[in-house]
Amino acid sequence: MAEAHQAVAFQFTVTPDGVDFRLSREALKHVYLSGINSWKKRLIRIKNGILRGVYPGSPTSWLVVVMATMGSSFCNVDVSLGLIGCIQRCLPQGCGPYQTPQTRALLSMAIFSTGVWVTSIFFFRQTLKLLLSYHGWMFEMHGKTSNLTRIWAMCVRLLSSRHPMLYSFQTSLPKLPVPRVSATIQRYLESVRPLLDDEEYYRMEMLAKEFQNKTAPRLQKYLVLKSWWASNYVSDWWEEYIYLRGRNPLVVNSNYYVMDLVLIKNTDVQAARLGNTIHAMIMYRRKLDREEIKPVMALGIVPMCSYQMERMFNTTRVPGKETDVLQHLSDSRHVAVYHKGRFFKLWLYEGSRLLKPQDLEMQFQRILDDPSPPQPGEEKLAALTAGGRVEWAQARQAFFSSGKNKAALEAIERAAFFVALDEESYHYDPEDEASLSLYGKALLHGNCYNRWFDKSFTLISFKNGQLGLNAEHAWADAPIIGHLWEFVLGTDSFHLGYTETGHCLGKPNPALPPPMRLQWDIPKQCQAVIESSYQVAKALADDVELYCFQFLPFGKGLIKKCRTSPDAFVQIALQLAHFRRAGWCQGPLARFTPLYIPGQGLCAGYGGEKADLRDLFQKAAKKHQNMYRLAMTGAGIDRHLFCLYLVSKYLGVSSPFLAEVLSEPWRLSTSQIPQSQIRMFDPEQHPNHLGAGGGFGPVADDGYGVSYMIAGENTIFFHVSSKFSSSETNAQRFGNHIRQALLDLADLFQVPKTNS
Repeated sequence: MAEAHQAVAFQFTVTPDGVDFRLSREALKHVYLSGINSWKKRLIRIKNGILRGVYPGSPTSWLVVVMATMGSSFCNVDVSLGLIGCIQRCLPQGCGPYQTPQTRALLSMAIFSTGVWVTSIFFFRQTLKLLLSYHGWMFEMHGKTSNLTRIWAMCVRLLSSRHPMLYSFQTSLPKLPVPRVSATIQRYLESVRPLLDDEEYYRMEMLAKEFQNKTAPRLQKYLVLKSWWASNYVSDWWEEYIYLRGRNPLVVNSNYYVMDLVLIKNTDVQAARLGNTIHAMIMYRRKLDREEIKPVMALGIVPMCSYQMERMFNTTRVPGKETDVLQHLSDSRHVAVYHKGRFFKLWLYEGSRLLKPQDLEMQFQRILDDPSPPQPGEEKLAALTAGGRVEWAQARQAFFSSGKNKAALEAIERAAFFVALDEESYHYDPEDEASLSLYGKALLHGNCYNRWFDKSFTLISFKNGQLGLNAEHAWADAPIIGHLWEFVLGTDSFHLGYTETGHCLGKPNPALPPPMRLQWDIPKQCQAVIESSYQVAKALADDVELYCFQFLPFGKGLIKKCRTSPDAFVQIALQLAHFRRAGWCQGPLARFTPLYIPGQGLCAGYGGEKADLRDLFQKAAKKHQNMYRLAMTGAGIDRHLFCLYLVSKYLGVSSPFLAEVLSEPWRLSTSQIPQSQIRMFDPEQHPNHLGAGGGFGPVADDGYGVSYMIAGENTIFFHVSSKFSSSETNAQRFGNHIRQALLDLADLFQVPKTNS
């Protein structure tokens, strides 16, 4: 336990001669440097808070206003229209700093200038908020921008042109509007019309009208009231009731995974890859803390909300019997590491200095070389985070609320993130399609006890240097973790680099204390709970069929030639594939069930010519894009109905319409994975620097989970999940249907394809 003693600043021994103190200069140095670093961070946050608070103003702009006011006064021009004189008369009389007329005049001008400056900032912010409430640009055809939208874009650029920090626009973003109940119900009925026969639709229509006329007005008033004081009337309820109150295991049901670059490999050395990667992650966290990351901007001009980024690091989902809680710390100086059934605490800093990649490589190699066996109950301990939430909450209270177990658990939960060092090797071999699916399965659930599913994310490292992430979903959506991952992979490949032998550049510091083993005292009763949670998680993991594949015939380059959006093209292909899965259509094209009525005739057996089918396709694509844009502007269906349902429960009001709508299973849950959120490199010059995206488990027991990433001009990655226990689903078969649907849609437009 030498490393533990090195962390103690002083020790004392009581002897007959008195108390003998022994100080550790090295430990005291670390404590001192840690304190200095902490104060630096506080000062940076104070400075950023001030700069963010006055955006789009700045201290320089304040000085300009003050100098302009004083200059005009010396030229005998009163720009204040008498206000400076009023301020001067209101200043206290007598001795002190106000005793001379010159001082009083200067102070009055400074006060007036500050008032003008603050008022201008408020005016600019409100003007920007009003401008950002305009959504007409989203509904205009590509290349057909109206004059109104051009003027709007110029005004937005003008008000947001001064180098913003990450959270500069937060107070200027408009609140999420509450849609009209009539509009939401109309869009809902339109979306389900193709799914229901005439009798079923008439029944649903009657339920909807009854709800709209009798129950909805009262519920809507509460939502409108909430929207007045909350910036987003949905987000807190969605986080609590969709995620944190869920009592089912996180593994497969909630957590999702993200893959590494799959067509290139920077190094085969596991510890070296971790050294560069974790150094890049903490560099990103430093930028995040200092708000040096640019806000994500739609079209390069419309700022998006950055709130979810706040909880990316130092965050853990803590289990509760009724609801979980997201615990977020302002800082953490270590990561928790799992390897061969042992848990370690690895410091990221030496004093106030972030460890360099070569130092981190050395520390991880020390863990890999550590021959010590797991302690009793330690190996499968993380299975508690993979089992039921109630069981985990009870075990946490009973066995981890005191002593060494509490200290060890806190070391994990208070870590910046979790790192899993696997002994297996996974990678994508284009000649072996199954390799991508096996890689995805390892990231989704591992062996059910080598991931800490409660952490905001687990960095997974395989023996061959391949990496991946397993992310908890409650704290943020996938694009947020994707933003981090793009930065990390770009920094690893183009800024840090490796030696010819695959190690990190530079020489490590061998004097660094080794990582510290966490100590546990896990009784037999707790071990039984761990085993029970493991069996629950293993049953879930074994039931998941995951089929991942790279679609090579074409990508967004060809889709654009079809004069439609790539997302709409893929979504329609998914609906076509889902329709065909049970053999409902004998021809090459079928209807798109959730995409309104225009899709009903897209079946060759229906007798349509290609021109007619293309027209139906364009109508369906246009409808999809319109619904997608409405959802982006806050006029989506599910969030509004969900909140109305919650209000009805709070008020004890029964609604057959809401109960039926929210009980409908989502048998096809899809998600597009964004890419190139950060321009770390030119994809045209480095076409093989492609990630394969990521995936998630099926939402319904008899359904599919499909995620896809349109990875450049010539390829698309798909991740299809289902359950073996359902006789209705087969992930690989559905994946093949997706392939064929994409090809059939391309044939509609007679666009030549590359080799498949």
